[in-house]
Amino acid sequence: MPNKPGRRRFGNVRRRESGRWQARYPGPDGRLRSAPMTFQTRRDAEQWLTLAEARMIRGDWIDPERGSVPLGAYAEKWVRERPALRPRTVQLYRWLLGKHVTPTLGPVKLSDITTALVREWRSNLLAAGISQSVAAKSYRLLRAILNTAVEEDGLIARNPCRVRGADRENAAERPVLSVCQVFQLADGMRYPQHRAMVLVAAFATLRWGEVTALRRRDVAPDGSWIRVSVAHTEVTGRGIVVGPPKSRAGVRTVVIPDAIRPDVVLHLATYVDSRPDALVFTGPKGGALRRAHFNNLTRWVETVRGLGVPGLHFHDLRHTGNHLAAQTGASTKDLMARMGHDDMRAALIYQRATSEADRRIADRLSALVSGQELAGDD
Repeated sequence: MPNKPGRRRFGNVRRRESGRWQARYPGPDGRLRSAPMTFQTRRDAEQWLTLAEARMIRGDWIDPERGSVPLGAYAEKWVRERPALRPRTVQLYRWLLGKHVTPTLGPVKLSDITTALVREWRSNLLAAGISQSVAAKSYRLLRAILNTAVEEDGLIARNPCRVRGADRENAAERPVLSVCQVFQLADGMRYPQHRAMVLVAAFATLRWGEVTALRRRDVAPDGSWIRVSVAHTEVTGRGIVVGPPKSRAGVRTVVIPDAIRPDVVLHLATYVDSRPDALVFTGPKGGALRRAHFNNLTRWVETVRGLGVPGLHFHDLRHTGNHLAAQTGASTKDLMARMGHDDMRAALIYQRATSEADRRIADRLSALVSGQELAGDD
């Protein structure tokens, strides 16, 4: 008996010449529409219609034509309409999109992007030799863009970025210096005016852009505190741009440990102009420091290699400072305030690392005690 078009209260199904089933339904505006895909069985097509009707009843139905905009055009608009993004973040987003997202997904309509397509795209990135870190950054950017398409613009019903683990970078653990090594690194700087910069970055846990943007007015005359209110960002084609810190919590006042206050006071007296807006840390000619120039200027690579920590980055000084702060037993809230983080995850990571280290110490002490008890039994 030949298959006839199904008679349903809502919509209808019919078998195509290919043998697959098509579902058609009237939208809230009365226009007849087809499901975006065909189905292997009649039952599958009817189930899809049931779900479509339920979405209309709940008010969750979205006109498929709304999602017909290509991802590339929407992504460019998404970046352009976020004026609060820091210049360096905009630069990163445009690079990730142009290099890893839009070459493959750019022409695809938002409504045609599926979880399977996203999974395949990510898999191809990794197969092409793209690092897991860059692939994760690209995936998180795509997910954020499509979240806006769902939650703010109502262009698609659901975010297809649902690939488990795709947002994790699993970056290698960065080195942590001892207190002695921090001072050795500071003493090993090629120019003495950069000695205090190393100490402040480590013991005040400042980012590169924060420490290089400090002005005389941001530092207490007695070296007791530092106020972070702006940060330097290097943008291709524009040079150094002065803007807000990385996060809202980045605007903060950090108390300087007594042990390095004399170094800060000496630096202010010796190397910093008396003007309130004079930069605290500069190059030999008094200009603002650039990240790449700093490494050559200070012979950073040679210095850290001689210290026994090849591959150490300047940012690892902040990483070290965060570890040292966590070892003091500070609360998560206090760590977040000192580090300048809105999110508690970073503070918890440092606290967890400290807890694990403390557990190892306790285990070793226990072994020593047990060994001593055994020796006493002999």
